[in-house]
Amino acid sequence: MLKNTRYIDAALSKSVDKTPVWMMRQAGRYLPEYREIRQKAGNFMALCTNPELACEVTLQPLRRYDLDAAILFSDILTIPDAMGLGLYFKTGEGPAFEKPVATVEAINQLSVPDIYSELKYVTDAVSTIRKALKNETPLIGFSGSPWTLATYMVEGGTTKNFGKVKGMMFTEPKAMHKLLDILAQSVIAYLNAQIESGAQAVMVFDTWGGVLSTRDYQAFSLQYMQQIVDGLIREKDGQKIPVTLYTKGGAGWLEAMAATGADCIGLDWSIDIDQARARIGDKVALQGNMDPCILYSTPEKIEAEVADILAKFGNGSGHVFNLGHGIHPTIDPDNVKAYVDAVHQHSVQYHS
Repeated sequence: MLKNTRYIDAALSKSVDKTPVWMMRQAGRYLPEYREIRQKAGNFMALCTNPELACEVTLQPLRRYDLDAAILFSDILTIPDAMGLGLYFKTGEGPAFEKPVATVEAINQLSVPDIYSELKYVTDAVSTIRKALKNETPLIGFSGSPWTLATYMVEGGTTKNFGKVKGMMFTEPKAMHKLLDILAQSVIAYLNAQIESGAQAVMVFDTWGGVLSTRDYQAFSLQYMQQIVDGLIREKDGQKIPVTLYTKGGAGWLEAMAATGADCIGLDWSIDIDQARARIGDKVALQGNMDPCILYSTPEKIEAEVADILAKFGNGSGHVFNLGHGIHPTIDPDNVKAYVDAVHQHSVQYHS
């Protein structure tokens, strides 16, 4: 029996005693103990593909802070790597692929990977972490969205203008839809394997959905996240599995995101949470939505910002406190404690 159910309950819009809190990228470079483990591993992918080391860095933030959830330490690009595209990381430049998907022919050669073979290191990490957590804290599994994965695959890495992927979207829409369908099937299999291995909640990160127009977001991003929501295991061992969708820059499409059947919608900081709640009511829970850069400020400013966001959400459940995007690597770890503690301290008054 899970001891701390606060995050699961809030993501399912059930009542809680205080607002749960965790952080995107909470296991990562801002922690000196993480940097030490990564140095020992040799490189980022060596760390990701070692279940014991992935477990260790997943647990590190929970030893420091009173967090209400752990999130699997991995990378959003594991699926394209399993497709044979040759993922690697350029120092200071981010992820890149040896074999970008630059043509229709390249798309036609892709297929859904065998998750339990090609990504066994991820499912092994999930089961290792779940065992290590000893049912104290829930474990979140995750994946990148099909559109976000496709962006990296077609561009061959990071991009500023999205010219290649949007060019393919406009000139070869059938091929792009085929790629996105393959990726949606892959994400369904991947997340379901994480759930079967012990993940108690899952999240889909649509990092680049916000670069699309409303028309193209609906057709090339949201449609495939809907497919994922429809294909996921939603209950295991008598416990509902909450599903969170997050689109960075997606404030204009909250109603459409809520209509997918997801349990929780992640917000960045471009919309106030009271406005989001007014628009979609209690249809879904909301996750967010503090600007990560607030953590560069003082503990007093951080506490005030937390209190303001909590007040804007107001009374009742259905709020998972989080940053609007991942924590930056140069944040002072002591400021994270101020953030986490402030959420628990100031949120009690909003739960009766």
